[in-house]
Amino acid sequence: MEPSVTDLRHFQDGDLPEGFRQMLIDVHADAYADQMDDPFHQRFAWFVDHWTSREGFSCVVAYDADEPVGFAYGAPLASGREWWRSTGYEPNNGYTSTYAVSEVMVRPRWRKQGISERLHEALLKERTEDLAALLVDVTHPKVQALYESWGYAKVGDQQPFADSPVYAVMVKDLRS
Repeated sequence: MEPSVTDLRHFQDGDLPEGFRQMLIDVHADAYADQMDDPFHQRFAWFVDHWTSREGFSCVVAYDADEPVGFAYGAPLASGREWWRSTGYEPNNGYTSTYAVSEVMVRPRWRKQGISERLHEALLKERTEDLAALLVDVTHPKVQALYESWGYAKVGDQQPFADSPVYAVMVKDLRS
């Protein structure tokens, strides 16, 4: 029987249930099971702590019954610290407030059902920022093409950590 995701649950800073952190870590471990020997992926718990502690953190989790199957999360970026600043990108009319989409992932058993797009749309639906920004590993052109189909444009490349991949910096206008 095909898995079916019917429930999207919203979470935000200051209102995270017990076990939330571990749930994110467990979904990541399943989604990246074939890459967990990579030290960068092994630091995912640090990224969870970093993002969940940020003011404005928000997360949408997809569930199949009570089983978490994927999530999308992020937080607003501080003025002057937006990921696109290192590129030649110039926002329209000076609209620069930016929401960082840090993670969008779905466990393998539930992939190819449109869940990642539903998560992404639900995450951004209530945002008041001018722009959304995300980073995509440049060795994953299919993922970059997926985000382009969702309205993002590549504006440059960056490598935020010495041991991280080089990422395409992608931006989407939320005002239109």
